[in-house]
Amino acid sequence: MAASIAPFHLAFPVADLARTRDFYGQVLGCPEGRSSSEWIDFDLFGHQIVAHLAPPRPTEAGQGDHHNPVDGHDVPVPHFGVVLDWDDFDALAARLRSHGVRFVIEPYVRFKGLVGEQATMFFRDPSGNALEFKAFRDRSQLFAK
Repeated sequence: MAASIAPFHLAFPVADLARTRDFYGQVLGCPEGRSSSEWIDFDLFGHQIVAHLAPPRPTEAGQGDHHNPVDGHDVPVPHFGVVLDWDDFDALAARLRSHGVRFVIEPYVRFKGLVGEQATMFFRDPSGNALEFKAFRDRSQLFAK
């Protein structure tokens, strides 16, 4: 019997609930749960994410997006997402392309031929939140060293 994974909960800021509803609901295909005039619950592959309306935060001089180098790419930090099955990853990448989503890092296979080989892609929601979706051919390598 496969191990059951407890769903995580993540609340994150957004600038526009209507654009957020369209992106997460229509583009990513996340079913919508409860909502109010200030927030929306979404089912992100069995996990509860909550988009909270929040005014944009002013940025200080010299402050901007943070990136860490990983496998020759600048990975945006922070980011969140889901580890999918390989076929679901390919289907999501195609869906995102069909909706004209611009990738921060195009879908590709990272660490090819090494422990932890994985497909990955990064993109942003309409509020600029970075998302990463990935897939492992061998999910048992999720935490492999």
